[in-house]
Amino acid sequence: MHDFENVLKRSGAIVPFKAERISNAIYRAAVAVGGRDKELAESLTEKVIEYLHKNEKVTSTPDIEQVQDAIEKVLIENGHAKVSKAFILYREERNKKRQTEVQHSSRSSASIPWRKIWHGLDWAVKYNLNTYSSMNRRIQEGEFPIIVHESEKAYENDLETVSEEIISKANELKVVLVSGPSASGKTTTTLKLEQKLKAKGYKFKALEVDHYFFDLELHPKDEFGDYDFETPQALDLDLINDHLDKLCKGQEVKIPYYDFKNGKRHLNRTPIQLEENEILLIDSLHGLFPKFSEGISVDHKFRIYIEPLIQMKGPDDEYVQWTDIRLMRRMLRDAVHRAYNPKQTLEHWHYVRSSELRNIMPYIGNADYIVSSAMPYELALYGPKLQSHFAEWAKEYKNDPLREDAYMRANRINELLSAIVGITDESSVPKDSVLREFIGGSIYTG
Repeated sequence: MHDFENVLKRSGAIVPFKAERISNAIYRAAVAVGGRDKELAESLTEKVIEYLHKNEKVTSTPDIEQVQDAIEKVLIENGHAKVSKAFILYREERNKKRQTEVQHSSRSSASIPWRKIWHGLDWAVKYNLNTYSSMNRRIQEGEFPIIVHESEKAYENDLETVSEEIISKANELKVVLVSGPSASGKTTTTLKLEQKLKAKGYKFKALEVDHYFFDLELHPKDEFGDYDFETPQALDLDLINDHLDKLCKGQEVKIPYYDFKNGKRHLNRTPIQLEENEILLIDSLHGLFPKFSEGISVDHKFRIYIEPLIQMKGPDDEYVQWTDIRLMRRMLRDAVHRAYNPKQTLEHWHYVRSSELRNIMPYIGNADYIVSSAMPYELALYGPKLQSHFAEWAKEYKNDPLREDAYMRANRINELLSAIVGITDESSVPKDSVLREFIGGSIYTG
């Protein structure tokens, strides 16, 4: 047993010292290089704590850098160089992210789809939807249904273009991957795309990759002890690749079944085989992640990335953040379909976002086409549903050092929603809209 009661964060805040956070960090690094031994992670944690006790420079309240230095040293000294490297890389990524936030860097990034963004901004300016105030004026003039129509048409045009792209390569295609971060609209986009292509004579078969999750007890946890379903390492990537390879060769495979109630996977359950001229259709967070389909030739797959790439300035004169749009979408979807408390969604968003920045965003450049699911009018719908909650959370988390991320997001979104004219009448939103995936009433999800 350790006798450290607290740890000093970089911000200067003092928070409780919890050994499980160290073991979770070690286990996450191990999972990144293929290891899944939780008992070993726990025994290494004891060595880390022992090292901290022996280090004369460490006081009764160690700082976070000292703890991380100790983790690196213990991993290396105990023969876990690969795990140590993964931990170091993760640590460096977090440091770079913090530095970027402090410096407000404006440098170009290869992970940002600039061409698509400029197209979206041009569209927003054309329809007078590039600022919250301009949209407010249109809503106040009774144009909300018109804004809905304009937004939905832009999205449908995107889908029509990508379907034409797929058709142009259909003779060689074996797999179409629809990828994107959480609550980007993958499910509806995949179904609508399938409808469009089937109407033109093409055949598809869906593969549900959620059945390839490892057993829950083997999942890595985040710094708060929550199981991390957002990382690609939560999926059996080796088995996915093996099955994709066999399916593309026309062979039959038996996909597993994952029981989400007890967190157990059962192998070799459902047979699946591609018929002649049939294409495999996959909706996954990690469709662009290189190891997800590394065995499939680039010529045999078409990769789509989807994100709500909204181009609108908020009351702070900054562009509305896409991650904030998705956070609100996920809150509403989880509440409608999973009876999940929106507050929990906010508290868990830190690891959702962290995994996206590591495992999704760096690979946007691998996409063959980018679809924007942004609907400017959705902000007007979210205000009446969520604004009061965000106001409450901003107050609750203001002085909580363990919820700095939740406070920052809650405060920012509260200010945004407070400034936008709210709409409670959803009758003008089409039943097949991508937004229905989140607000309910979709013809696809019920």
